Amino acid sequence: MELLCEVVQALVALAALGLIVVLLIAHLTAGKLKLARHEKEKCFITTSGEKEPFPSLHDPHSRQLSVVIPAYNEELRMPVMLDEAMEYLENRQRQHPLFTYEVVVVDDGSKDKTTEVAMRYTRTYGADKFRVLTLVKNRGKGGAVRMGTMSSRGKVILMADADGATKFPDIEKLEAALDDLNPKPENMAISCGSRAHLEKESVAKRSVFRTFLMYGFHFLVWFFCVRGINDTQCGFKLFTREAALKTFSSLHVERWAFDVELLYIAQCFKIPIAEVAVNWTEIEGSKLVPFWSWLQMGRDLIFIRLRYLTGAWKLQPPTKTD
Repeated sequence: MELLCEVVQALVALAALGLIVVLLIAHLTAGKLKLARHEKEKCFITTSGEKEPFPSLHDPHSRQLSVVIPAYNEELRMPVMLDEAMEYLENRQRQHPLFTYEVVVVDDGSKDKTTEVAMRYTRTYGADKFRVLTLVKNRGKGGAVRMGTMSSRGKVILMADADGATKFPDIEKLEAALDDLNPKPENMAISCGSRAHLEKESVAKRSVFRTFLMYGFHFLVWFFCVRGINDTQCGFKLFTREAALKTFSSLHVERWAFDVELLYIAQCFKIPIAEVAVNWTEIEGSKLVPFWSWLQMGRDLIFIRLRYLTGAWKLQPPTKTD
């Protein structure tokens, strides 16, 4: 019995030591906020080839809707999505002349012709409606979305993936859910597209291993960061301008798990969040490598919680940067 007690005590001590080591690693490796941008990232190119400075999210809105599209090596998949989006937006403007919008494509340091492809739409629709922000180096999807969001003019801001997996007209579902949240007086609200209703069908098509990874990721999200949202990773989210400024000003994670930190920040600020079922189709060419990307996201989820817990990361008040 005495030997058993000693073993238990040793295991407890070992577990405590392991927890302290993990906390130290999480704290010491915590990255700083990366809100500053390179000089080349401060301007967009007009149809005449001139450079004009991007606006700031801190400024009052001047459009009803901004659509921010992160794109990394998307020269092949992006045109289908952009054609659908621009057709919808142009038709909506024809039916409702007071409706104004802009699209901001953020080229996340692509090695292909993503910027050139996007600039064709600037030449077609004009730089007042379609702008391209080309990042000097790859930041990751979260970093690209933040840079585009911080450069937008919309009263509401839609984050949409370049692959077109979600049908663009489903934005109306997100807008309705945002209105139902009644975000006044502070105008804080977020509406998230969700694929949770498709989960049973997707499980049937996935391997046992990928299904295990998916459920493991969902558990980590629930346990460490975000509760009450079934699908944190759908790349179709609508923010009020005020909610976007509040959340993106504190965002640290720039790669795949950024959605989770974004929603974690929103829940810390008690910003109301709606989850809305959307039409979604898997598109070939995903940049997500199943095992390693899930492993990276799992690590990021644990570190998100621990870094806020230890004070390495803190919720930041919105601050305007150059």
